[in-house]
Amino acid sequence: MEQILLAIFLAIFLATLFNIVFKRYGISHIIGYILSGTVVSYAFNFNGIDIRSLELIGEFGIVFLMFTIGLELNFSKIKKMKHELLANGLMQVLLSTVVIFGIAFYIFDITFNTSLIVALAFSLSSTAIVLTYLKESKDIHTPYGKKSLGILIFQDLAVIPILLLITFLTNDTLSITEVVAQTLLSALVIVLFMFTIGKVMVKKLLEYSAKTGLEELFLGAVFSIVIGASLLAHDLGFTYSLGAFIAGVIIADTGYNVKVESDIASYKDLLLGAFFFSVGTKIDALYFLTHLHTITAIFVLVFVFKAAVIYLILKRSSDTNSAVKTALALGSVGEFSFAIFALALANRLISQEMASVLILITVISMILTPFIVNNIYKLSSFFAKEFYESDVITPIQAANHTVIVGFNTLGRVVAKQLHEKNIPFVIISDNLPHVKLARRLGFQGYFGHLDKKPVLESLKVEDASSVIITTHKLHRKRLISEAVLAYNKDANIIVKLDTTEERKELKDIGIKSFIDSDIEVGKLLVDEASFRYKHPQSK
Repeated sequence: MEQILLAIFLAIFLATLFNIVFKRYGISHIIGYILSGTVVSYAFNFNGIDIRSLELIGEFGIVFLMFTIGLELNFSKIKKMKHELLANGLMQVLLSTVVIFGIAFYIFDITFNTSLIVALAFSLSSTAIVLTYLKESKDIHTPYGKKSLGILIFQDLAVIPILLLITFLTNDTLSITEVVAQTLLSALVIVLFMFTIGKVMVKKLLEYSAKTGLEELFLGAVFSIVIGASLLAHDLGFTYSLGAFIAGVIIADTGYNVKVESDIASYKDLLLGAFFFSVGTKIDALYFLTHLHTITAIFVLVFVFKAAVIYLILKRSSDTNSAVKTALALGSVGEFSFAIFALALANRLISQEMASVLILITVISMILTPFIVNNIYKLSSFFAKEFYESDVITPIQAANHTVIVGFNTLGRVVAKQLHEKNIPFVIISDNLPHVKLARRLGFQGYFGHLDKKPVLESLKVEDASSVIITTHKLHRKRLISEAVLAYNKDANIIVKLDTTEERKELKDIGIKSFIDSDIEVGKLLVDEASFRYKHPQSK
């Protein structure tokens, strides 16, 4: 017990330490978790401590990730995504598997079963990394984000038949017909139960726990639903993640999805950190360093061919830019590969040496993936012209201009007034439909986040006459204001205040101009009343 606590302490301490440093240089926190796992498992001798206890916790990070995906996908959204799921997702997995199998079997002369396992595992991308980035950057609302999400969901669902296939390859008693029949029967049981009796139970449990007004009871109900659905799916021969995903889809139609997702966000992130820590424990540092060139070369080979397949599939029905970004985002190898290799190794379908090499290829893929997705706009710009600039906006040629943050109703009014007064301005918004609307109106609008330095630099905020913040959320007002003033302490920020509490919250930042909505509306109301008083005949 003491050794496990020591391992957990070192894992959390080292991950925190590494990520504090990495954050300063813009390196993904995922690298910090992986590196801390390697250090703890390789540099410290725990006298045979079983790291599997940490790996088990890490596995549930993926479970909660799939649960949050389900929360955002009610039935209406799934119907809208049927093309991305069924067409793009299915073609991507099948064609990637065929291409990678051909490389492994014919070029590297690997056995048929091993080549098939490698191809299936490498056809999957990293949901944990890519989806986390898409949600944080708001790119999930862009065309490439939606296409990536659809393919990722199909890949996660494809894990189920892949694991069943590996089981079949080691099964000498059941025919493939019997395996398929058992799988379909189990799938029918879990779907019927979850969407009939299970749906009623989930809704009632959330409803009654919410009525108590006790947050811990509501959170306990959520955890019970996730873990219970995961165990049910696993007992029927599927993955834990499938059960969690179905539970999320059910809750998405109950009206509690927003509260549930916000309540479990920190737990999910912590569990995902444990998962990436467990990834780091699998790294053989000496073998990795001595064979780094070979492992990297194989990864690049897989990435190029897989990205090419994804690009060709998407180019049929989308623009070049979206196809390129989706291909770059999904060209890597994902975390479910570890589960596939572990099962194959346990069933002696691959050797220990082969498993070590495959795991290291997956690890280096997961190390490089954050760099790829964080710089996806820069990378895609080498292949296609960028439209949804996000955090890589081509620097504008402007000075003494106004930066409008947000293009909601207020932002549109501000833009219209500035346009009529011939005052130059630029619009920045993290709402893609708003950006599209601004461009249709002939305005200079960009999709991005003004709290990020590359955007501040590209919009020449240091040369702007004013920065007008029209967003409604207080934390966004504060975050953007702090970022602008950190970049240019003399910036003239103008913020609309909705309440007196907002003034108290923002007064310590150094904002020069506040516009109190109540006061300004009050003045307009009095002006109108005064006019009617002085000119009663105009009624």
